[in-house]
Amino acid sequence: MSRITETSWMIGGPQGSGVDSSATLFARAMAVAGFWVYGKREYHSNIKGKHSYFQIRASHDVVRSHIDPIHMLATFEDSTAVIHAHEILPEGALIYDPGLTKPEVLEMDASVKLFPLDYEGIIRELAEEEGKPAAKLAIVKNTISVAASLALYGVGVDVLEEALKGLFHGKKSKLVGINLKAGIKAYEAIKAIAHAQDFKYQMQEQPNKPEAESRLLMNGAAACGIGKLKAGMRFQTYYSITPAVDECIYLEQHSEYGIVVYQAEDEIASINMANGAAVTGARVATATSGPGFCLKAEGIGWAGMNEVPTVIFNYMRGGPSTGLPTRSEQGDLLFAVNIGHGDFPKIVLSPGDMEECFEDGFNCFNFAERYQTPVIVLVDKALANSTQSIKKFADQGLRVDRGKRVTKVDSYDPADPSTGLPKFPRFQITEDGISPRPIPGTPGGIHFLTGDEHTEYGFITEEPAVRMQMMEKRARKLLVAANEIPEHLQFKVYGPENADLTIIGWGSTKGAVLDALERFAEQGKSVNYLHIRLMSPFPVDAITRILNNAKQRLIIESNFTNQLAKLIRQETGIDIEHKAVKYTGRPFSQCEILEAVKEVQEKQSRKVVLINGH
Repeated sequence: MSRITETSWMIGGPQGSGVDSSATLFARAMAVAGFWVYGKREYHSNIKGKHSYFQIRASHDVVRSHIDPIHMLATFEDSTAVIHAHEILPEGALIYDPGLTKPEVLEMDASVKLFPLDYEGIIRELAEEEGKPAAKLAIVKNTISVAASLALYGVGVDVLEEALKGLFHGKKSKLVGINLKAGIKAYEAIKAIAHAQDFKYQMQEQPNKPEAESRLLMNGAAACGIGKLKAGMRFQTYYSITPAVDECIYLEQHSEYGIVVYQAEDEIASINMANGAAVTGARVATATSGPGFCLKAEGIGWAGMNEVPTVIFNYMRGGPSTGLPTRSEQGDLLFAVNIGHGDFPKIVLSPGDMEECFEDGFNCFNFAERYQTPVIVLVDKALANSTQSIKKFADQGLRVDRGKRVTKVDSYDPADPSTGLPKFPRFQITEDGISPRPIPGTPGGIHFLTGDEHTEYGFITEEPAVRMQMMEKRARKLLVAANEIPEHLQFKVYGPENADLTIIGWGSTKGAVLDALERFAEQGKSVNYLHIRLMSPFPVDAITRILNNAKQRLIIESNFTNQLAKLIRQETGIDIEHKAVKYTGRPFSQCEILEAVKEVQEKQSRKVVLINGH
């Protein structure tokens, strides 16, 4: 029997029942076995009860997105089978508890292979052996599901132990043994089912397994956090809000790097604390999501007026208002580019994969300090919560840039007659718009900070000529940034140069599009992808040239109003003729990208709305 090189696996259950733990264990086990892994996490905004699920894609080759059908559905309760059974491919597998699930009432292909698993029996047997109450061992259901899945896929049970050790360490390492025992029992129980050996979708052994030992398995929130730590961030503020809190918790767990993570009383306090810390010369960020980002608008404007290098991470979720707290959307782009009343420069970045999360997590501080302006990083929830195996980050070329930072003032202006204090031209008019920046405590570096318009020394003014000078000075910084930020950090084109169709996208859509490009090449279709990463200052000339040379254009976005398309039209005058959108709060799958391109090429559809996913 031939084996497959790629699979899609799913597990689900009520919120709080251990679905994430099961999926994490399965992802680790497949990574240990040498496969590339990608995981999509979907969960409700309540703490317990409602249905959540986790889908893992494992392959011999790099995978960056999920696909819609699944080869195997593992369940330890009934709701997951009821909701997802129809997604199982013909001749796929359903692992279920026969005491809870009745396959005959499920909507699924008749050829799906059924694998009843006596969870309670395994737990009772384990409890007798360990001399413990069965109720206290119920949590091993997660491991039972994973082990049974590995058995069906033909993956050796030896990877389970290593995966468990990666999941349970420190004080929790004592849990490895009992979970491994439960897993072995489940593994053997599945192997004993007569038709298990005939399962069509068993996985080929990964030939490059040793190479997998140098890979990382992480989500986008952690990748951003690692980039921040590498950059030397010392202080992060936040107010607990989903999904930004995931990154904050990750950072709180790594205080050994000398970082202080502070949960403020509200979002306004959070941005103001970040501004204050940035003024002192610390590398500082604040993390939030949609509603909290709205509340930070005035504080971001204050940073813009005072040219403070504050970094703001906005983990985008569905809106408006509370919206979809735990679902993904790319709905904050235009708001981020224009946040704050009045005109002031801001740099807006949006990473599209784990590597870009790491790079932007590092570079955002360099940009903030070099150009002395707020930097906003937009990370959609789909990217923040997705799990992926990747190569180790390439950090050899990363260098810290503190900008025009003044550590000593050799000469300064005489005392100001109104205050009797020496004064320093903190907002000095310069050719590039960037002024020397002393931090508090620098001898001779006294200046004033205020939310009002000001002179070079920080004194409040409403003088028209000074207002014009200061507005023009601040604006020049963005022009300098547009010319200095390396092109590969602004955008990148993937695929053939002169393609018949150019897809345009940003953020987490990158993974699904890149996976689809490989399928287009196999089908003989000529498609390339323009991934835009720098939203402000927008790379006008380069994007204009690329889009004017494109034969046919399709933009892919996870929002209702095509916000990137609007930004492109605003900046370049180009109207993208074909658009594909998704606003259900669920990320694009590779299958949906294929579907959108088919609609455009075969039917010339102007707008495609995609809806896959629960």
